[in-house]
Amino acid sequence: MTMSATPDVHSGFADFPAGFRGTLLRPDSDRYDAARALYQGRAADRGPTLIAQCVDADDVATVLRYASAHGIPVAVRGGGHGSDGYAMPAGALVVDLSSMKAITVDPSTRVVRAEPGVLLGELDAAAQRHGLTVPAGTVTSTGIAGLTLGGGIGHLMRRYGATVDNLLACELVTVDGRTVRADETDNPELFWALRGGGGNFGVVTAFEYRAHPVGPDVVAGQLIFPIEQAADVLAGLPAVMAAAPRELGLLAAVAPAPALPSLPVQAHGRPVLVLVPVHSGEVATARRDIDPLAALGRPVADLVAPMPWLRANSMLDAVAPYGKRMNLRGGYLPALDTDAITTVLASAAAAPAHPGATTINLWCMGGAISEDTAEDAMAFSREGAAWLWEAVSMWDTSEHDALYEQCATAMAEAMRPHSLTNGYTNLTDDQGPRWRRTVHGSEAKHRRLRAVKAAWDPENLLRFNKNITPEPAAPVH
Repeated sequence: MTMSATPDVHSGFADFPAGFRGTLLRPDSDRYDAARALYQGRAADRGPTLIAQCVDADDVATVLRYASAHGIPVAVRGGGHGSDGYAMPAGALVVDLSSMKAITVDPSTRVVRAEPGVLLGELDAAAQRHGLTVPAGTVTSTGIAGLTLGGGIGHLMRRYGATVDNLLACELVTVDGRTVRADETDNPELFWALRGGGGNFGVVTAFEYRAHPVGPDVVAGQLIFPIEQAADVLAGLPAVMAAAPRELGLLAAVAPAPALPSLPVQAHGRPVLVLVPVHSGEVATARRDIDPLAALGRPVADLVAPMPWLRANSMLDAVAPYGKRMNLRGGYLPALDTDAITTVLASAAAAPAHPGATTINLWCMGGAISEDTAEDAMAFSREGAAWLWEAVSMWDTSEHDALYEQCATAMAEAMRPHSLTNGYTNLTDDQGPRWRRTVHGSEAKHRRLRAVKAAWDPENLLRFNKNITPEPAAPVH
């Protein structure tokens, strides 16, 4: 099944069902350009033929029944934060869920229910009113739908696991317009696939999560080291984190230095190593667990302090602006060893410093995300992963696309010998069919995902994603 756009016979979708209660936007609509804007700025180069902004699950069913009847592939937009830009493909019919934002929090059961247009910052704010949080991502403009269906990692993953480890149920509309529930007892095989398999199987219209007590204050911030100390500091991280409690999360980033008053002006924009610890345990004793990180070198700035959880989980907003042209590559590391560190630092040094910027992030795993859920319990894979690396480049104009694509390709090739074949689909652009066959882990898991796809989307109408192709039907003898 090819990833073609909408068939010409339906260009413009003039026969779209009159019963649709939401808003239909075409390229000549006043709000069309604003509606198709994504985190990935390159997606704005070409746009979809029709954006169907749904108000509820019934609208979603109307769109999918129409698409299924006509054999039209459908793209899905939640928060629009995917780096691939799959939410607004050229010429496509888009199911836009961004207006579906209802959130309910039950503080007695700690169950949070949220619709697919909810953004991470909105989910955090709603849960924190009750002293709770759902383990999720790290940038407030991220949509919870794509984040959840891909797995969901963040500052709390060592303490409480991935987002899918805390997903209790999904309600979704199938490609033929039926509404079903998926959890451990209702459609359990579909629920298995939804937890990591992305938007391949249906359009989720509600998520139910298990929330946990966090905050209101945590201890978090930045430890900034000169790039000359990076190799030694990175080499010391595995031992420190092996001894650290689950309450301590850690991101290490080789990035351009921020324009902070504590840093010399001549250092602004030049590469530095930034450690971002987030300690969600006891505030009074958190520094005891963080100090060994600072002691790995001589930081030029120590910006770690108590702060509200909502502030801590928005620290990375500044380095993830919406609408930049960008690319993203990433993978799992079985160890942060000398060879991997050398490759990371060499790749960072080789990346173009202008006109855009490249950051290489290293996320520490372990704890709940690595130890508490069996590899085959869901589609999301984490087997063997001690660290997750991601390299993100951002720039402003199309004339530099080729430069940064070459850089990303070179970086991915350099990291390949150090990386596992499984990975985290959300923190990398699609790397092709071979990668998609192994990113969820074993060949048996891939076959299982293809079988679920065949059961729920046999014509592959939901193909604008990191696509899982349907398992072909067995020949009839």
